[in-house]
Amino acid sequence: FIIRPIAVGGMLVGAGYTLFRMRKNLGAGIKRSISDVKKAAEKTEVTSRIEKDLDSRLVLFLMALTVILMVFVYRIFSGSYPPAILAAVVMALAGFFFAAVSGNLVGTIGSSNNPISGLTLSTLIIAGLLMVLIGARGTSGVVAVLGVASVVCVSSAVAGEMLQDLKVGHILGGTPWKMQVGDIFGVLLASLLLYFPLMILHGAFTFGSKDLPAPQAGLMAAISQGIVGGEMAWPLVIVGMLMGFALILVQVRSPMLVAVGMYLPLETTFAIFMGGMIKGILDRMVARRQLNPAQKARVENVGILLAAGLIAGEALTGLVRATWKFFFLQNIVGRDIPVIFKNPTYLGGLAVLALIGFYLIAVPLKNAGAPDEPPPPSAVI
Repeated sequence: FIIRPIAVGGMLVGAGYTLFRMRKNLGAGIKRSISDVKKAAEKTEVTSRIEKDLDSRLVLFLMALTVILMVFVYRIFSGSYPPAILAAVVMALAGFFFAAVSGNLVGTIGSSNNPISGLTLSTLIIAGLLMVLIGARGTSGVVAVLGVASVVCVSSAVAGEMLQDLKVGHILGGTPWKMQVGDIFGVLLASLLLYFPLMILHGAFTFGSKDLPAPQAGLMAAISQGIVGGEMAWPLVIVGMLMGFALILVQVRSPMLVAVGMYLPLETTFAIFMGGMIKGILDRMVARRQLNPAQKARVENVGILLAAGLIAGEALTGLVRATWKFFFLQNIVGRDIPVIFKNPTYLGGLAVLALIGFYLIAVPLKNAGAPDEPPPPSAVI
């Protein structure tokens, strides 16, 4: 309870600092959008295929339509229009800026470390304070705040993933507007289907339990209730903000990541730390072998693919376990999830970790290729 409010304060400063560093890029992006609208109206300039995005007028229209529709959704949550309109405005502004922050961090450190929770927590605090100022309290106020945070959370996640898609498409020579249309359909389809895995996970393990602790969700609920109910530990949040400023002064690369690591469970942060250690060992071995840029790019590409496969495999395995458990509880299958190791030993886990580390180092090095082989696309870019 003490550490996490401090981490929230650090995340607020980290998010603000990231926006400050991106101020020129954000300004350039806004100017480009306005310019695209003017060009589309004049229809005098032909844009290259690989630089053609969706029509800015269509994008702005869809954004405005979404905000209007969300006003009615938040009206159901809050019970009146003033907090609903305020919630929609906060959603639009926070969604825009935090999507930019998310995209920037994904481009820097990859989507697996996208600090969506930190951005969502920052939105919770902003929306919660504004709701309190206009007198929205009680259950309706909490629900409205969580509604704003949920939309910003999804927009930040989608922004990071879409930028990854567009980057890959740029490397392969894809057409941006076609990829953007595909991403829109992907989001719509995912939103329709996501209910079912969430239902299975909750039915099998229950969110908030030992098997499915969901620490970020619990923290968000506690913060929203604390702000709207007037029980927030503001001194600790202020301490976290001061810590964030201190991290900026000592030139920490990403204060946001430090704050995120403070509130995540130790098993999560330690796993990320071990991954960084393995990557550091691989980089040292690459430097010792004096590989050329093309070979380094091949090693990097293979390593990323292996790590991505492990992440996806873990998620799919967890979903398979949850599905089996759910069907067992519903008496659809007759046996519970089989347990291979009831009481796994520390040395056994250490051996498995060592094997995974060896695999993540040996396979990329083996696929470095000969020095005279042509570089992969990432090395050319």
